[in-house]
Amino acid sequence: MRIGILETGRPPAELRDRHGSYAEMLSRLIGAADARFSFTVFSVLDDVFPDAPEFCDGWLITGSKHGVYEDLPWMRRLKTFLRDAVAAKVPVVGICFGHQILAEALGGRVEKAAQGWGVGPHTYRLAAKPAWMDGAPDTFCINAMHQDQVVVLPEGAAVIARSEFCPYAVLAYGNTAISFQAHPEFDAAFERDLLELRQSGVVPDDRAEPALAALEAPGAVKDAALVGCWIAHFFRQAKKSRAEAAR
Repeated sequence: MRIGILETGRPPAELRDRHGSYAEMLSRLIGAADARFSFTVFSVLDDVFPDAPEFCDGWLITGSKHGVYEDLPWMRRLKTFLRDAVAAKVPVVGICFGHQILAEALGGRVEKAAQGWGVGPHTYRLAAKPAWMDGAPDTFCINAMHQDQVVVLPEGAAVIARSEFCPYAVLAYGNTAISFQAHPEFDAAFERDLLELRQSGVVPDDRAEPALAALEAPGAVKDAALVGCWIAHFFRQAKKSRAEAAR
């Protein structure tokens, strides 16, 4: 199954050689869940877009340093592409910024949240267990790195997981699209390096320091691989459903 990665951001240059790009992190995560997946990267932030939603079997939107409310030309083009993909029933998965721009493309709204920065390991409680979660526990923990949040849900969006800090942490749009506010692709080493780079100047010390301490705990983000399996399962199920509908 070929997945197109819509690259909307890149890690800071200081961290790229050690950890790779966001696209590479996501490829590793999902490839570990299913080695049959292949990946093609489209740097949409550089205005490099696929010809059509059907060009790949599914689409994966990365995180970004940008906010969707910046309304840059490539973001407007990306929103149109995502609406077209969803209308064509081509599966889409959004991560962090991808979660946010997918929501805005489908009629929701994103803002800088009153809660401020969410960083380090965060635990989310499931509000539903779709088939692609197959045997999921009631909670899961992965790394977060955001201050923007979806504040108004698009029509038809279902809340799959939430926390007190992030009420719309995982969303689903029927059987065609899902999205995660947090970062299953950020392992403890990258999250630590990114936090140390952003501490004080970007992320306040009162958020960064507890998060850095939490990252030292054994198995701090134990569920990243599980979320990777969910995403792989979702893509497989969505592709099968689309094929059956086309018969």
